[in-house]
Amino acid sequence: MTDWKKLILEEIDKRQDELLEFCSRLIQFPSENPPGDSREISQFIMDYLKEAGIGTAVYEAEPKMWNLVSDYGSPEAGGKRLIFCGHTDVVPAGDLSRWDFDPFCGEIRDGYLLGRGASDMKAGLGGLIFTVALLSKLGVPLDGCLSLLVVPDEETGGHLGVPWMLERKFIDGTAAVIAEPSGPQNPTIGQKGSCWFEFTVEGTPGHGSLQPIAGESAILKAARGIEALQQLWDIKPDIPAEVKEIIEISKRYVAEERTPEYGQAFDHVTVNIGTIQGGTKVNVVADRCTVQVDSRVPFGVDYLDVLARAKELLAGVGIHSELKQFGFFGNANWTPPTTDIVHDLVESIAEVSGKEAYGVLQWATSDARAFRKYDIPVLQYGPAELPTIHNFNEKAPVWQIIQSAKVYALTALKYLDAGK
Repeated sequence: MTDWKKLILEEIDKRQDELLEFCSRLIQFPSENPPGDSREISQFIMDYLKEAGIGTAVYEAEPKMWNLVSDYGSPEAGGKRLIFCGHTDVVPAGDLSRWDFDPFCGEIRDGYLLGRGASDMKAGLGGLIFTVALLSKLGVPLDGCLSLLVVPDEETGGHLGVPWMLERKFIDGTAAVIAEPSGPQNPTIGQKGSCWFEFTVEGTPGHGSLQPIAGESAILKAARGIEALQQLWDIKPDIPAEVKEIIEISKRYVAEERTPEYGQAFDHVTVNIGTIQGGTKVNVVADRCTVQVDSRVPFGVDYLDVLARAKELLAGVGIHSELKQFGFFGNANWTPPTTDIVHDLVESIAEVSGKEAYGVLQWATSDARAFRKYDIPVLQYGPAELPTIHNFNEKAPVWQIIQSAKVYALTALKYLDAGK
């Protein structure tokens, strides 16, 4: 009888260069979103899978935004289907002069894969695709189906990606793994909710030389609103008993691995004033100002209550504008550590690394919320240099890319009972 676990781990070691080259090629596609165009990178992925004997179904959410589904294995009705999920879009590179290298070079230098998307999340996506292709090349027998779901839209809210596919029943599964960035020993099994909104303040224009005597500045009014919204931090969550332990575990993890103060984010409403757009000219009193707010919502608080409290705070300083939701919105969610897929992936990390592994929460949000909405247990695990995510000089450690690919492979073997 073939020892599939031993064989596939050996093959990943032998084919490290292929894995890294594939991840490098993914970065070389400048799939920034916005504007959003996944056609070239999607075709490259489909060609790679075709060489491994795997076909791909294409679901166009929009003409330039392709969702891909590639299956390995053939589940019977009611059988297991494990979804490996990743997104091809990346946030814009921004000011190129502030990068130390070409953001789309995909070079490997000093033990790191370099470029926009290296950590979020083309190295992880590459690991998933490489793993599915390798299972096919080796002919690994699975009890069920491994479905690769590659989506074109996550960074702007994901509405043309995972939610779009699940709503239309173009894919379904019994469990999912997303290759979003995480700690090498700590997959994320839950996340805070989100409440993104914007408000527009109206003012009265006038000549700038007469301010504040003449006219009413919309920017000054908006500034008072911005200051008032900081009080969202003071909302007290009624944390459910079942998540109190994982919150404390996550706080300890953050204290040990990152910055202790960050742990406060797990039980507070955070407020980020993301953009401010106002005024028409420097010597004209601003007649309008629009502010966009990114608020993250802990367990025990409903995002609609955050929205209502924000409206109260703005009214308290004389702003009675409509609060318009956009982008990410929803409540905190998680997959308990006792779930099969969490157990299998955590066990795989420990087995590959020889170190303790356990799940934690994250303060950001992702496509995981959409899977949980449809009762699909899900967690996130991927290679990353966490401080570089959405930053200049993004990169990912090579050793984590290789470890993650091994973890993906072992997780698939365990969850889908390979060889049985």
